[in-house]
Amino acid sequence: MEFDFAEVFEAIAGAVPDREAVVFRDRRLSYAQLAERSRRLANHLIGRGLRVHRERSELRGHESGQDHLALYLYNGNEYLEGMLGAFMARVAPLNVNYRYVEEELLYLFENSRARAVIYHAEFAPQIAAIRERLPELRVLLQVADDSGQALLPGAVDYEQALATAASELPPLQHSADDLYILYTGGTTGMPKGVLWRSADIYMAAMGGRKLLVGPELASLQEVADYAKSGPGIRALVGPPLMHGAAQWGAFINFGMGNVVHFPDEVRRFDARDVLEVIEREGINTLTIVGDAFAVPLLDELAKTHRDLSSLLLIGSGGAPLSVSHKQALLARLGNITIMDAIGSSETGAQASNPSTRESGVSTGDFRPGPGACVVSEDLTRVLEPGDDEVGWFAQTGRVPLGYLGDAEKTERTFPVIRGIRYSVPGDRARHRADGSIEVLGRDSVTINSGGEKIFAEEVEAALKQHPDVYDAVVTGRPSERWGQEVVAVVRLREGAATTESELIAAAGRHVARYKLPKTIVFRERIERSPSGKADYRWAREQALAG
Repeated sequence: MEFDFAEVFEAIAGAVPDREAVVFRDRRLSYAQLAERSRRLANHLIGRGLRVHRERSELRGHESGQDHLALYLYNGNEYLEGMLGAFMARVAPLNVNYRYVEEELLYLFENSRARAVIYHAEFAPQIAAIRERLPELRVLLQVADDSGQALLPGAVDYEQALATAASELPPLQHSADDLYILYTGGTTGMPKGVLWRSADIYMAAMGGRKLLVGPELASLQEVADYAKSGPGIRALVGPPLMHGAAQWGAFINFGMGNVVHFPDEVRRFDARDVLEVIEREGINTLTIVGDAFAVPLLDELAKTHRDLSSLLLIGSGGAPLSVSHKQALLARLGNITIMDAIGSSETGAQASNPSTRESGVSTGDFRPGPGACVVSEDLTRVLEPGDDEVGWFAQTGRVPLGYLGDAEKTERTFPVIRGIRYSVPGDRARHRADGSIEVLGRDSVTINSGGEKIFAEEVEAALKQHPDVYDAVVTGRPSERWGQEVVAVVRLREGAATTESELIAAAGRHVARYKLPKTIVFRERIERSPSGKADYRWAREQALAG
């Protein structure tokens, strides 16, 4: 069965209209209210001329025939309404990194060919600075906030737009081919817009499978029944919705008829605020992004007592969550499950690694989900469990169409192997004999030192075992002797005085000697994206400067 998001959300809202859908600060929206607001947005977009220009059957994988809506927003109900409203209008939504400076924003808006944008008023000056260079950007919807920024000329106030639009679902021929666009983080290169069919991303990562890895839902009645039978879990989404993992987490919870909560503080990750929301709202599940979120949570837990007895599960994805921090979370929070998940913009959710006090913890070891596999380095065959070969972590089945406007990169990333199309975004992996997959790290940040391939994430995990290390990123820099040498950029905990030699010696208990950093550059902070991902371009700059 092939679904589009408009009919899926209508089925969910029809099944549980009075349940809370979104809670953000003092705003609480039911499923019926969220659906109506999204329909109103859809009708406004259609009224402003946004539409489908060419159907999918006429296009190649890297092409789009729809108008595009950029979401330049902090977390909140408006972001989810923006996505749903776009789907209902047959407009393709796309994410904007709100930390981008003018040059980066201009690139993204030009590359995405965005026709419309919804933005918080705080970002009005950034939009004003680039709009004259974007002749295709015609529709501006400004969300009021506490910034004091006036409405831009030609822009429409978001709430006013909804208030004056019709509340019925637009009478369009919604299609399972309608696009969902997810821009990559750009931490190792320029961001690229990944094009997904709605039907494929729904099944791959946004609620179309029972418990994410179970069977696909086979009818709209099953969609409705699955939402109605859900226990009404309260799920707190910690990362920004401009990150794919946060969007997927929200929609997975919608599929189960759950309540999606956001922290009160949206401009940065505030551990105290997150714990306050968990305690105040009786949160059952928390979504974080690796060590970048886990470390401040642990620091805050050490300073204050909170009643977190409602919390049952912490889900992490998008960046590594180290063994030491999993152990510390389990020690602090008791009878919870930590679900470490892996996937990418180009694959959807691929595999998971659950941890409890009883099961023990590990990092980098994952149970593959439907379609996850390892293919050979030369992209000619699929590796069997137990093959003693490092290959590429891959996905088949429901995978993206390609990268917007980039036919060459689409062909490279989505190869056809023995008649089957795969997504191979660049992570190195090994398929173990027990069926689990050991994910070694992204090839683009692999360091080739003296002919040996060294995976940055493995060395980062070794350094983070030391109790004085608050954060660490590992990169390579040129070396006359080795070609490249390993350099670690480290932030120590406040008051720590651990030396470079002590850290290297400690890491040597976890990885082979040739993988150890040749030097360590100490910094007061580590640059990461708002979603917690390491900025390896910044790390290389620090390594060269150091």
